[in-house]
Amino acid sequence: MVYLPPHFTETRDEVLAAHVERHDFALLVTHGAGGLIASQIPVLCERRDGKLYVQGHLARPNPQVADLDGEALAIFTGPHAYISPGWYAAGPAVPTWNYASVHAYGRARVIDDALWLRAFLARLSARHEAREAAPWRMEDLPAAYVDSMLKGIVGLEIAVDRLEGKFKLSQNRPAADRPRIIEALERRADPDSHAVAQLMREREG
Repeated sequence: MVYLPPHFTETRDEVLAAHVERHDFALLVTHGAGGLIASQIPVLCERRDGKLYVQGHLARPNPQVADLDGEALAIFTGPHAYISPGWYAAGPAVPTWNYASVHAYGRARVIDDALWLRAFLARLSARHEAREAAPWRMEDLPAAYVDSMLKGIVGLEIAVDRLEGKFKLSQNRPAADRPRIIEALERRADPDSHAVAQLMREREG
């Protein structure tokens, strides 16, 4: 479980789902005979019968494949930014970090099915190729080449039992401090700081 102080806890299903959809390069964590193991994988989410499923794939030689028959954790890390105590109206105070993250827990299973994998990879590549001026298509590859590549991977699916969201966005600071923090973050050049500022603005209403 993730440490969730009440003022940083996000429980709205639509907010959690939007975060997972946007930050879809997940850290997959499992525990097996060899202990903890983690892999960073691109995923897709699917809703069936009111339940959320996280789908991905692993290289067949990855030892984590052997662990995909029990509980798994997929971590969807969002933007994060250092917060300087110099931005506050009054002290004393110490530095901290603002961030957004969602943890998805559920039972995982292996999907060793070439047809499922082919369809999954076509959807995955289409999602990310959509931003390209001339999108690459898996369908244009030689069939024999695709078949050989599919033999090197296995699919996976997590039936999500619960989502836990932690959006630590200075909610514990006095209301007068938060506009100062937002403005300071927006003065920076990095995208993460701007994204954290945007999340804070959305909550200021």
